[in-house]
Parts: sequence; structure tokens; C-alpha cells
Amino acid sequence: MTRRRGLSAEERDLWDKVAASARPMRPRRPLPAAQEHAPKARPHTPKPGPGDFHLGHLARPLTAVHDLAPTIEERLASLPLRMDRRTHQQLTRGKLAPEARIDLHGMTLAEAHPELIRFVLKAHAAGKRLILVITGKGKRADEHGPIPQRIGVLRHQVPHWLGQPPLGAVVQQIAPAHLKHGGAGACYVYLRRPR
Repeated sequence: MTRRRGLSAEERDLWDKVAASARPMRPRRPLPAAQEHAPKARPHTPKPGPGDFHLGHLARPLTAVHDLAPTIEERLASLPLRMDRRTHQQLTRGKLAPEARIDLHGMTLAEAHPELIRFVLKAHAAGKRLILVITGKGKRADEHGPIPQRIGVLRHQVPHWLGQPPLGAVVQQIAPAHLKHGGAGACYVYLRRPR
């Protein structure tokens, strides 16, 4: 094992000059005179006895917030407005009468999807602007398992289908239906003008 060589007098002078010119990045705060030489005292905490125990007193507080998916009405209302504002207000207030309607209530997803595509494209080709799609509100299943299930599978799937090709090219706006046209179990579909 080799011994480390000490600094020569010339090297020590050079080091002292460098150290004197250096500024600390974080200057130390001066301690009060009374605390300079006094040893740091640890706070005395008494040991807990059997009577000091309370269930959950060491548990962290619950901070988890459940991020619930928005309802179908909230999701449709949050879509950007792509039609005339005044017409949209009349539409959501139930003042406009649908020119055509389709009832998908009671159909399976496999039956409803091609039926919806056929109906919307046919209505668009006929020059119709406002159609009503009735999906039904859905019914609660008898099974109460650990995983929550959405009520109304068609009700949640139809807006998704209306935004996808081939329907996305002809659909201008989707809005929840007014109570007199079916309320939560239906939606308005405002179509683009045929070219």
C-alpha cells in the first residue's frame, strides 16, 4: 500500500488563495452563541402504553378520489358545437321535430350496428337533416358482481358508432333527446347537407 504524498508549501499557499477567493453556493446561517457548543437534545417522547392504542391512529388519511366516467348525457353535452347555436338550442329544447326515427331498442349490438348505418346513410341521401335514434335506457342486470357494468349498452355504443366511418362523414352533431322525444333513451342526430 502506498502512502499519500502531502502538499508542499508552495501547493499549500496556492490552495489557500483559491479557498479564500471561493464563495459558498449556500451560505451557512450563523448559530446563536448559546447553541454553538451545546449538544443537540433529542425530544423526549414517552413510550406508548397499552391504553394509548387507538385503532387506525397511524393510518394515512384516504386521499383517493374516484374518477368516474361521465354519463352519456354529459359526454354528448361536452362535444364541440358544429352547428348553428340557435338551431342547437331549439333542438335541445325539443322545438324541432325529427324528420325520421329508428328504434334500436331490444336489438343486440350485432343487429343494431348495420341497421343504424343503413338508416343514417339512407336518411342523408334523402336530404333529411334531423333524425332521432331510439336506443332505450337499458335495464339493470340481476347479477351484482364486483365489476360495475354500464346500463344500456346500445345507449353508450351508438354515439361511438355515429362518430366512426362511414357515419362520421355525414353526422354533424349528436345531442341528447328532449323528454318528449325519448329523453335519456334517445338522441338527436343532426346530419350534414348532402353534396
